[in-house]
Amino acid sequence: MKKITFLLAVNLLFIAAKTYAQEDANRECQIKYNLFKGDFNSKKYDDALLNLTYLLDNCQDLSVNIYKYGSDLAEKAKKDPVLAKRIYEQRLQYFPKKNPAKVHSDYASYLMTNKLSSNDEVFSILEKAYSIDPTKMGVKNLYVYFQGVTDRNKDTNPQKVFDTYDDVLENVNKKLENYAAQLRKLSVDSVKNKRKIYAYTVNSKALGQVEGGLDNMISEIATCERLVPLYERDFEANKTNSVWLRRAVSRMFEKECQEEPMYEKLAKAYAESAPSPDSYTFYAGILEKNGDATGAAQMREKAFELETDPIKKAKYKLKFAQAAKSRGQLSKARSLAREALKFNPNYGRAYLLIASLYQSSVNNCGSDEFEKRMVYAAALRKAQTAARVDPSISSSAGRYIRSYKANLPSKKVIFTKGAMVGASHTIKCWIGETVKVASSD
Repeated sequence: MKKITFLLAVNLLFIAAKTYAQEDANRECQIKYNLFKGDFNSKKYDDALLNLTYLLDNCQDLSVNIYKYGSDLAEKAKKDPVLAKRIYEQRLQYFPKKNPAKVHSDYASYLMTNKLSSNDEVFSILEKAYSIDPTKMGVKNLYVYFQGVTDRNKDTNPQKVFDTYDDVLENVNKKLENYAAQLRKLSVDSVKNKRKIYAYTVNSKALGQVEGGLDNMISEIATCERLVPLYERDFEANKTNSVWLRRAVSRMFEKECQEEPMYEKLAKAYAESAPSPDSYTFYAGILEKNGDATGAAQMREKAFELETDPIKKAKYKLKFAQAAKSRGQLSKARSLAREALKFNPNYGRAYLLIASLYQSSVNNCGSDEFEKRMVYAAALRKAQTAARVDPSISSSAGRYIRSYKANLPSKKVIFTKGAMVGASHTIKCWIGETVKVASSD
């Protein structure tokens, strides 16, 4: 009995000692953590590094802030890529649910910047980030991820490329729509709003560049000749799959494959499987193509009335405008684009469409070289407005601007016409706009 009592006493002492040791360790971790934060915020980086090392070795799950501050210390203050890599890896190990998509994305960026991993390893990390939440990824990394998918699948599995493109673009558009909605609400009455406007503008511009980059990559493989047999092959398996149908119709529309019988088949199936403003919009184009102008107009109006979001209403109006342009109805297309701008005054794509309408009329809106080239002045003004109001399309708007400027009349042409730079000039024909005379020189 004495032996049993002795063993119990020993066990209790052991447990008590272990508990006290753990409490001491926890206290030490808290002390080191507080010292680390204080030194970091005071920019005493050498002292902060000593405490960070202790925390990484002994207090890995104390706080996610160890890794937030630690990554800044390693990357910016100490410029230590090996330490930064350790911090990212431990954060993912001990705090896997704390914003994991962004952490994976940031980790991939750091590895790329410092050339610490192969392209395949970086792609694998971006793949994880994308599978968790694409909207939390860095703008550049969305592009890098899609490039990786394209390089690996463009010859063997183009559908994988198309699906990924749609996924990425939809997430980019979600962000852009959110920024556009926020910009519509904000005024510049306060410093706080100015900061927000600046942030939304910068992010919109970056996302717009990604969208342009994605389009450039996919344009090489997304041709009507390639899309039609692919969709013919997969149609039966997906004829009630509204997501697949929406993406297929949208891609054929954007690639101007509307004359293909497969486009009509897809549009009808989409409208039947998912009655919505979007599907009605595409189906209206089919009705018009088949001579039912009244039915098309009713369908478009139905689609438009069903939508309540002004940003999306603007998109539908622009889609109607694009359809009118494809039928050669330039004045109507401009009118519809202007209606789109009533719902979203910052919709740069509507201004760019009007600019392209003007450009297409150069040879029909003037009796001599001066008058024809002055049409570019009207197109230029719209492109410049697009770049000013919509940062998301500033890159593509820039290409329009450079092209239109290069095609303005030369000083010699202006002089021969008897005009003067800066004078007013009214463009003839359906455009009917008054612009300032400008030179390409």
